[in-house]
Amino acid sequence: MPPSEPTTFIDLSGRKILVVDDDRVNIRILHGILQTAGYVIAEADTGEKALELYQQFQPDLVLLDVVMPGINGFETCRELIRRYDVKAAPVIFITAKQESDDIVEGLNAGGVDYVPKPFRQKEVLARIRNHLAIRALIARQRSLVTQLSLANEAKNKFLGMAAHDLRNPLASIRGLAEFVLDGTFGPVNAEQTDAVDTIRQASQSMLDLVNELLDVATIEAGQLNLRLAPVRLAELIEKSVALNGMEAARKQTRILFDERDGDPVVALDAAKIRQVMDNLLSNAVKYSPPGSCVHVALRLSPGHCAVSVRDQGPGIPENERDKLFKDFGRLSAKPTGGEMSTGLGLAICRKIVEAHQGVIVAENLPGRGCEFRVTLPISPA
Repeated sequence: MPPSEPTTFIDLSGRKILVVDDDRVNIRILHGILQTAGYVIAEADTGEKALELYQQFQPDLVLLDVVMPGINGFETCRELIRRYDVKAAPVIFITAKQESDDIVEGLNAGGVDYVPKPFRQKEVLARIRNHLAIRALIARQRSLVTQLSLANEAKNKFLGMAAHDLRNPLASIRGLAEFVLDGTFGPVNAEQTDAVDTIRQASQSMLDLVNELLDVATIEAGQLNLRLAPVRLAELIEKSVALNGMEAARKQTRILFDERDGDPVVALDAAKIRQVMDNLLSNAVKYSPPGSCVHVALRLSPGHCAVSVRDQGPGIPENERDKLFKDFGRLSAKPTGGEMSTGLGLAICRKIVEAHQGVIVAENLPGRGCEFRVTLPISPA
């Protein structure tokens, strides 16, 4: 693609160029070249005057001579970048010097290009067009990023409100279904029991999805505020194993916390790490065959602790690893008991673990199964 092609779809007329040169002949020549192309021009004959004029004129590009009285072009360029940082207009040096060292010094000073003396009109305009087009494209990109950020904030706000409003009625439906199954409202026959249990399961699945959507909205809105406190990690794991073990028993599956290096006290948000553990254990049971065993381990190393959950499921297809910890990243493997999966749980786990300055990884085991491992830092006592 020719260098000038990207500029053909961008209207650059009216763009402002600050020309800085102590030679009036050079300024007149450049003025004539630039005016024919529709640019607005301001002039300065020293670096000091250029710095004064820059704030008022707000140029889109600066043509800057290198050798001038007072501060030279390289120093002027450095000062512009120091003052305006990434918002500084691109600087093209004007120079009769074409030695490699001089060009490198100009680029190191922050310049984006140079035009040699004597000026060649087509070359000067082509270089200016390209850099003005790049600046315009960057401005468009920044504007697009800002618009997308605002849209994402609005989406998260709406998602959070919708999830919050749906959670209470879903919890009520689930609770009422459980009352019916428990006989609170009188006896039910087998057919009614099956129907009500279906309602209970469906409402529970929907409630899980709503809770996960609410978690995602909270995290993406930057509102994942951790409440760190000293926690006995092994005790937290035991509670999660006990709770999930009751659900696992329905598939004749066992969860064993059978390997530990003590009971370290770790500064973490207990509720959030418990959420991670519950999700990992639930997934392990969900994807393991009935009658299998899920093993949990807690290992210590200098400055870190690692909790691993090993299942006997199908493992992770190598070509699907990139989906694993992403929002709605569902894999081809299916739950062995027909359970539902939203594809959000592991993404939430990753965000919670990373908020704790930790790491979560997944590795296939030899033969069959997968190990999910969460590594968290242990602060020195």
